[in-house]
Amino acid sequence: MSDFPWLSALVVLPLLGAVALWVLPTGARRHTRAVALGFALAQVALLVAAFSAFDTAAAATHQLVETYPWIPALGVSWALGVDGVGLALIAMSVVLVPLVVLAAWREQGSTDGPTDRLRHYLALVLLLEAFIVLVFAARDVFLFYVVFEAMLIPVYFMIGAFGGAQRRYAAVKFLLYSLAGGLVMLVGVITLYLQGPGGPEGFLTENLVGVGLDPTVEKWLFLSFFVAFAIKAPMFPVHTWLPDAAQQAPAGTSTLLVGVLDKVGTFGMLTLCLPLFPNASRWAAPVIIVLAVVSVLYGALLAIGQKDMMRLVAYTSVSHFGFIVLGIFAFTSTSIAGSSFYMVNHGLSTGGLFLLVGFLAARRGSQQISDFGGLQKVVPVMAGLFLVVGLSALSLPGLSTFVSEFLVIVGAFARHPGVALAATFGVVLAALYVLWLYQRVFTGPVRPELASTPDLGARERWVVGPLVVLMLVLGFLPGPALDLVRPPAHVSLEQVGVEDVTPTVSIATAGAEGSDQ
Repeated sequence: MSDFPWLSALVVLPLLGAVALWVLPTGARRHTRAVALGFALAQVALLVAAFSAFDTAAAATHQLVETYPWIPALGVSWALGVDGVGLALIAMSVVLVPLVVLAAWREQGSTDGPTDRLRHYLALVLLLEAFIVLVFAARDVFLFYVVFEAMLIPVYFMIGAFGGAQRRYAAVKFLLYSLAGGLVMLVGVITLYLQGPGGPEGFLTENLVGVGLDPTVEKWLFLSFFVAFAIKAPMFPVHTWLPDAAQQAPAGTSTLLVGVLDKVGTFGMLTLCLPLFPNASRWAAPVIIVLAVVSVLYGALLAIGQKDMMRLVAYTSVSHFGFIVLGIFAFTSTSIAGSSFYMVNHGLSTGGLFLLVGFLAARRGSQQISDFGGLQKVVPVMAGLFLVVGLSALSLPGLSTFVSEFLVIVGAFARHPGVALAATFGVVLAALYVLWLYQRVFTGPVRPELASTPDLGARERWVVGPLVVLMLVLGFLPGPALDLVRPPAHVSLEQVGVEDVTPTVSIATAGAEGSDQ
């Protein structure tokens, strides 16, 4: 089965699911939910099979490789392959999709007429999943760009057609920001191809790595890619589309948008900016590190002042993405591995927060924090799960985000102590915005209008429960996940031409010393 096209199958399966939902006969549309969930769970099973064909010991190399001519005259190939980081991000994405399907079970309509609305929404979710897998697996720069832009289509409709009162404004703002970044990147893609070796596989990433570029041209090319990725990430100061999109989008859409799609930005910085433009990456790193720290602190401070829960969670992500970018451009293997792991853990914790806020808003008919209070006594299961997910967002030891954030800070401290200390204030601010949100929503006297609020049902527990389990497992046993992201981190450093700086005492060393005693 080593020759089986696992990655193409992971792209095609959700695409078939989307088509199946759109062509579902009228009499069978009452089965919309079951069809969507069936394809999403089949995708999880296919992912497990793909994992069995992936050699973790060689996680630094691209595996499950497929290369087929697509547009040979232009040097474009259908070239797929994943290293440990790409596979981890695909796994996180594939796990989130069935949970989003379950969360939308009642969100877009019941089993009668409005089911048609739900059918279109779930089809867009599966279509987006296909694009997500493809963008994390693409080894051809032109293919990556095409999917980078194509993802905008389903997200635009998922916000603009299914969101809140200001959904059209939020959708257009998201689209304009993303298109602007994409157009800048397109100029860079074309210029890079013209500077490369050309030929029928001229856009292959491995053929473009190491191409001798004029220093000035390399800097401009780096900026064209980095700006597009910074908008997608989102990074200060090009982040302003995110709070509006998250506030107006359905909870499941926000989960995929912030928990998964935004990782394309940081994934692109790591897998395209560093290897393709190593000299320019070193040149720009000081400014990017400053912007990353500003993002950490700025996002956290704005999160504290929010009145809308969805906007609050969105601003926490601006802060968290600052940590991820800081880890990438601190240029240590520890910080880069931490950033790669952070991308996965952020998807779990932020996805859980968005889904839980969606459940709260559905019960109250409002996302305003001031409309809640005292719910801990009324909905204890929801309160408990919200607290665990929130503690993961603030990087409590024992939960997965702590491991990745610790690695980023320790790795960054080894090269930039002052920067790492400044970023650490973001950890303190995270405790403020998470615990203060929990206090205002769940503690204190019960508001009379909330006294009969139902707790999480079985379906909703199946949405949040798996995320909490993953946070605990990856928090206490992060080793297998770190085995996927550590080897690519070393390769990234070699590609960018920077000598590694390791912490004085690493986690592995400390653990070994403890076991000897």
